[in-house]
Amino acid sequence: MSKTTRATQALEQLGVAFTLHSYDYDPDADSIGLQAAAALGAEPRGVLKTLMAEVDGKPVCVVVPSDREVSMKKLAHAFGGKAAKMMKPADAERLTGYHVGGISPFGQKKRVPTAIEQAALTEANVYLNGGQRGLQIRLDPNEAATALGAVARDLVA
Repeated sequence: MSKTTRATQALEQLGVAFTLHSYDYDPDADSIGLQAAAALGAEPRGVLKTLMAEVDGKPVCVVVPSDREVSMKKLAHAFGGKAAKMMKPADAERLTGYHVGGISPFGQKKRVPTAIEQAALTEANVYLNGGQRGLQIRLDPNEAATALGAVARDLVA
């Protein structure tokens, strides 16, 4: 497994401190984020999942704890929209350049507006996908939000 991805390159270019953590990715897991948390020995609230969605037909990226579900109403509101829905996996892969299960909010092919669950910002460090299945980046969530230009909002149901 390569330790250099577009995500790690993007963070290095921004001067953001992070560490890399590999784990055995299980493509059959019910929840990739929860499986990653278990494999890393981390609390699920500290392992954030990256989801691609659409608000009023426009692509957005949303980052929430792996043990929580996104409220589509709150997501739409976070971007000043009326309706939100999850993006189809094929569309998410095409837009980000990453495979589902390995989508990172960093280094996506096309930069889109991003929102992060505000409760995640209270953690000392969080894990985010490193741009490939089985690779996580551990960093300060506030630095992650700044690097992403993300808005912090209450996004969970």
